[in-house]
Amino acid sequence: MCRSIKRLRTYHEPATVQEFDEAALQFVRKISGFRKPAKANQDAFNRAVAEISLVSQRLLDELKVPARPVAR
Repeated sequence: MCRSIKRLRTYHEPATVQEFDEAALQFVRKISGFRKPAKANQDAFNRAVAEISLVSQRLLDELKVPARPVAR
């Protein structure tokens, strides 16, 4: 899907908030079809990025992974 989104679950170091935000932005750009939304859509676009970033962080926090994650 989005080849520029990198894997954030790693063994060596936890992902940063900035990395989650960047991945969420790439995802929203991909599914919306807009690199930069019109002013009328900016709030919805930004809200989607923020929500996806938080949900992604929560997902990785809650995962129970018995094996070591793949290194970046």
